[in-house]
Amino acid sequence: MTDILEDLAWRDLIAQSTDLGELRALLAAGPVTLYCGFDPTAPSLHLGNLIQILMLRRFQQAGHRPIGLVGGATGLIGDPSGKSAERALNSEDTVAGWVERIRGQVSRFLDFGDAPNAATMVSNLDWTGQMTVIEFLRDIGKHFPVNRMLARETVKSRLETAGMSYTEFSYVLMQSMDFLELYRRHGCVLQTGGSDQWGNLTAGVDLIRRVEGASAHALTTPLLTKADGTKFGKTAGGETYWLDPELTSPYAFYQFWFNADDRDVEGFLKVFSFRSREEIEDLIKQGAERPAARLPQRALAEEVTTLVHGADETARVINASRALFGQGALEELDERTLRSALAEVPRAEVPPGALPPVVDLLTASGLCKSKSEARRAIAQGGAYLNNAKVESEDAVPTSEDLLHGRFLVLRRGKRNVGGVEVAGG
Repeated sequence: MTDILEDLAWRDLIAQSTDLGELRALLAAGPVTLYCGFDPTAPSLHLGNLIQILMLRRFQQAGHRPIGLVGGATGLIGDPSGKSAERALNSEDTVAGWVERIRGQVSRFLDFGDAPNAATMVSNLDWTGQMTVIEFLRDIGKHFPVNRMLARETVKSRLETAGMSYTEFSYVLMQSMDFLELYRRHGCVLQTGGSDQWGNLTAGVDLIRRVEGASAHALTTPLLTKADGTKFGKTAGGETYWLDPELTSPYAFYQFWFNADDRDVEGFLKVFSFRSREEIEDLIKQGAERPAARLPQRALAEEVTTLVHGADETARVINASRALFGQGALEELDERTLRSALAEVPRAEVPPGALPPVVDLLTASGLCKSKSEARRAIAQGGAYLNNAKVESEDAVPTSEDLLHGRFLVLRRGKRNVGGVEVAGG
């Protein structure tokens, strides 16, 4: 067994723990079964969830047995942690559909089979769905003193503002019951999660102690922040980066990591990369010596995109990124990849029919502020259409220039890329 806690500490992945010394001894003694839960509150998991998925993967690579739990039951209730108002409840059919999607997402990161540390996937609806209200109140509810629940920070803050329904008030009981049930069924003695889940995790530890007289552990990761003060895992417009390629394109996903701030990239590599300490330190050193090459960001983007979307999709994204900046053939990009790439740059939409002059397109796409600026860019040899230098200020693209019958790629200089799409093309 490898000392995973030492590695997690170096990666700044430990925020809180019930007893690190006792947990370290337990992990060193042999394979430990642990779990992390994922509630289906959307049709996909996001970058924040990825931290927890990779935690399970790290423990499995260290020889331990991970359980991925999808909240088929808790997803119908809603976790009040970190929320200033009551969640909107989703229908049973909606949650059931999301459960299967999320089960598939988590499963891709874990190894199943007959190995001693093979992973398991479960839904807490399996043991909650058949339980009666009387059983829940007698067997679980009696172990939760109301005064202690009212003292929970999540409850206190909500009672001072928007209030809290009994539905959300009971969420901690359901999550604690999950830990107890997994302890009984699988010998699970460790739950991991984000630091905002600390109260829920320790409540489960306490329930196992009260009901079974046994010891269990909780371990949380810190809230990941960015140096510029913006929220991690969000676009500049506040949109979420999802793991589902239909919600966030692999190209946009790759660019998120490639564009990481130099101040953030070391922390991101520690949290999301499986490279060794020596490899990461070497990448950071190379980045400091050649900042323009963005070697740490490039390595990070390639590794995480491959983890989430696979090597083939990553190769397509890299080819698209190079082609957009004149280092590859745009004609070789498939339509979906090209469309996703152009969605991330300034672009203009034009109606079907005769195409406007390049000067107008440079202005409409935002690459140039005015037609006179566009003409100067062309005259100075700094304007490109589909990676070919625009030779004339009067140049007009034809239908033969359209990639996949609907796209044009514009570039001003080496780094400023824009796109044009024919509406309904």
